Amino acid sequence: MRSPFLWLLDKEWRELIVSRAWWVLLLGMGPLAGASFISAVSVYGEVSGLNGTSAGVGEALSPLAGVWAPTFSACELAAVFLLPFVAIRLVAGDRQSGALKLELQRGMPPFARIAAKAAILLAGWMVAMLPPLSAILLWRSYGGSVYPPELATLTLGHVLNAGLTIALAAAMASLTEHPSTAAILTLSFTVGTWIVSFFAAVQGGWWERAAGYTPAAMVAEFQHGLVRLDTVLIALALTLTGLGFAAVWMRLGAAVSRRVYESIGLGMLAAAAIFACTFCAVSWDTSESRSNSFPESDERAIEQIKTPLLIVAHLAQEDPRRFDLEHRALSKLRRVMPKLQVQYVSATSIGLFEQTNAHYGEIWYYMGGRKTMSRVTTGEGVLEAIYSLAGVAPPAENDAEIFRGHPLAVAPTGAGAIFYLLWPCLIVAGGIFARWRFR
Repeated sequence: MRSPFLWLLDKEWRELIVSRAWWVLLLGMGPLAGASFISAVSVYGEVSGLNGTSAGVGEALSPLAGVWAPTFSACELAAVFLLPFVAIRLVAGDRQSGALKLELQRGMPPFARIAAKAAILLAGWMVAMLPPLSAILLWRSYGGSVYPPELATLTLGHVLNAGLTIALAAAMASLTEHPSTAAILTLSFTVGTWIVSFFAAVQGGWWERAAGYTPAAMVAEFQHGLVRLDTVLIALALTLTGLGFAAVWMRLGAAVSRRVYESIGLGMLAAAAIFACTFCAVSWDTSESRSNSFPESDERAIEQIKTPLLIVAHLAQEDPRRFDLEHRALSKLRRVMPKLQVQYVSATSIGLFEQTNAHYGEIWYYMGGRKTMSRVTTGEGVLEAIYSLAGVAPPAENDAEIFRGHPLAVAPTGAGAIFYLLWPCLIVAGGIFARWRFR
């Protein structure tokens, strides 16, 4: 005799199989991934020298940035606009049909019930990721280079993003009485994260730090081959919190006041866990081009500097030079220099009318009672200022550390037939068979 949990897994899988929302998700993933892949490969081929463009232009091309990030962006769109409906359908369907009351009579813990639903939804999402994953085989057939660590990182990022979506949709479906209300609340929460990113771009400060943990920012890091331990832990904490809320509010027989108190306690516990996770500074650069890191020789030299470093940059929030400084140098420097402190100084958010200030644009470096100033925002300029201040000789350039890229001047032959014809036909046939088999 099967255990109640295995029985529930089988029941949830059957519910997913007959769900129209899931089949719509599968149907949409093919054209979404196909359009992204075909466009990315076409541009990649032209930059690499296809159709008469300059030879050697694609010498520094990386498949991660040129092909995989655009292709897997279809997963991000699907996770925002399609996956919530699948999750809401699976969680709220039992309440609408009355099956939830029967399940409650079996005495199974609510966390086990929501865990079964989450596991099946995650399995369904992995099936939905087959189109972008199949693009790897297509790219390989064209003769393209494949670097497994960066692809594994990209896949992990989208799985974590899907887990956040599933947890949020499950919580909303358990809190509300009707699936449409849950869908509106889920979308509103997603739009709210975009608003946080907007405020971060304008205001900076704590808004900027909070925006670094939004789903869009998290996916962007994984798309660049960067795995941050704090981001992974916070994503897992938020996912478990959302599923916890769903389990708490799934108990229809419990008093509302008790569920409210339990939700408050769960929220406080989650806040404490998230705050603790922000202190985890470990990260891994899995990109083949090491786009998130300085050259290894420079990293070894920087790691020898034990004196705390303070950088004060007189740059406004929306100044393009601040973006270059942050993404080309400081984000890499934080990974190898834990005692780094960065302060931005500006009177306005755009800096347009601060150009007349003689000190605007200056970047001051303070270390061990010494200081120096520079206006260079590139990684090389920042390293030069640090070496000068610390009295460390810059390491010699090593040609072996330079990423030469993987140019590939090919057209996306056969991709249209696979993503626009073969995949939709398979999904339609599978949907018809499932409806006939489980009706």
